[in-house]
Amino acid sequence: MSRRSDVAAEAAVRDARSRRSETRRVGGWAEHHRWSAAASLRRLLGRPFGTLMTVTVIGLALALPLAFYLLLGNVQRMGDAMGQRQAVSVFLKPGQGEAVAQLLAKDIGERADVAGVVVKTPQQGMDELAAMQGFSGALHALDDNPLPYVLEVMPKDSLDAGAVQDLVTALREQRGVDMVQDSGSWRQRLDALLGLGNRIVAVLALLLSLAAVLVVGNTVRVDIAGRVDEIGVLMLVGASRPFVRRPYLYAGLWYGLFGGVVASLVAVAIELSLVAPVERLSAAYAGKLSIGGLPLWLLLATPVAAALLGWIGARLVSAWQLRRVA
Repeated sequence: MSRRSDVAAEAAVRDARSRRSETRRVGGWAEHHRWSAAASLRRLLGRPFGTLMTVTVIGLALALPLAFYLLLGNVQRMGDAMGQRQAVSVFLKPGQGEAVAQLLAKDIGERADVAGVVVKTPQQGMDELAAMQGFSGALHALDDNPLPYVLEVMPKDSLDAGAVQDLVTALREQRGVDMVQDSGSWRQRLDALLGLGNRIVAVLALLLSLAAVLVVGNTVRVDIAGRVDEIGVLMLVGASRPFVRRPYLYAGLWYGLFGGVVASLVAVAIELSLVAPVERLSAAYAGKLSIGGLPLWLLLATPVAAALLGWIGARLVSAWQLRRVA
């Protein structure tokens, strides 16, 4: 019984020693991470001009896709305001009365692909023409109102260009319809241009992200090349490659983080610079246009993504350089 107690006590002592050893190891690992982060930041701040140049290059590179994304978003908004989803105008045949117009509007409004229908009377059409410059004098010479009833059919926003075209075809086949006017081709062209623009922005973001990785990698490579002797001494006394590499990884992370902050600030500055011109343009369109900024999540995610890119660049180059030193 006593022997079993001694064995259990020894096992407990070994477990306690193992836990203390693991705790010290984890504590040392965390402490070195903190030291590496602080030391690498001090090293970057110790050469402000070179750090500023590197961070600015990264920031401007990452700001370009943000600027194009901002541009495309506002082109989309302008297209919506100026009629990307314009109503389809259905002109009834001359002589059709209000009862026919209302009945046809009810039938069309019940379609699943129609968001709403507005009936415009001949008098409303005449008033709109009278408000246009150069038409008021000619309208006074008319004995009666020659304009027909017009139905303004609003397609649902979820419809693509093909579905809108199918709606236009169905409207032309309605009884009492003389003509259907649609801007579907213009919508289709704008959608195609925006799709192309989004693809270009994605490719540009990928290429400039690669450029940011290469900039950070080259900066870390130069830093390691200037400390070859110091690294050699550390390895001679038993330092592992992850131990030696850690400060350079944090340096890459700081470069990327600060570059991402610069990119977000540049994007915000571009937004602010567009406010006054857009206000003047909006006034020309009776206040229908407004500028839309980049979403807050994107501005906050840019520094985080840039920090990851910086870490990747530093990781790749430092691993390659340390193999050469070893």
